[in-house]
Amino acid sequence: MKHLTTYKYIMLLILFSLTAAGASAQQQDITAKSAKTWVKSRVWANGLKLKLNSSTNDVEFAKQYAANKAAWDKAFEFLRERNLETIEPGKYTIDGDNVYAMITEGPSKEPEQAAWESHQNYIDVQYVIKGKEKIGVAAIESLTVTKPYDAEKDFANYSGEGKYYTATPEEFFLFFPSDGHRPNMKVNGYDKVKKLVIKVREIK
Repeated sequence: MKHLTTYKYIMLLILFSLTAAGASAQQQDITAKSAKTWVKSRVWANGLKLKLNSSTNDVEFAKQYAANKAAWDKAFEFLRERNLETIEPGKYTIDGDNVYAMITEGPSKEPEQAAWESHQNYIDVQYVIKGKEKIGVAAIESLTVTKPYDAEKDFANYSGEGKYYTATPEEFFLFFPSDGHRPNMKVNGYDKVKKLVIKVREIK
């Protein structure tokens, strides 16, 4: 009986190890082609109708979702289910420090006032609820550091050039640690913008 119990324990350990190894291998096997197919399938959206901006790094998104599905599902549920047009500005806890949301409402910035930024510990889900703003996107290795990374604020600033998009209530953006982004720039005719930023902790 004792040998049988030991055998079962060993088999459970082996099964757990194989499952963990399989999940790790699945993440490593993600290619640009398979990631693009996965993103287009929208299985991650769970009914969310908003478009995902074309600047998204599909491979990073697929890897992070596979590694932290529960957190991403909670983030997209907040984006999908909450009445964002009426929700008050402030910070909203979704899953402790793993996922939280910030709602802001106010004037956008002139281009010279808007800096490039990046984060190392959190991924940004950025969505303009009301109004429009311009957002720049660039790989951080193409930018020049102007303010070194502050671990307490999870923030670094840069200067440089990138590709610019007009953010509208029809789509949202994802910014990973390798993505420099320059948000909150004014679009003519839209003096006030209401915006949602969801922070999802990155899995290293």
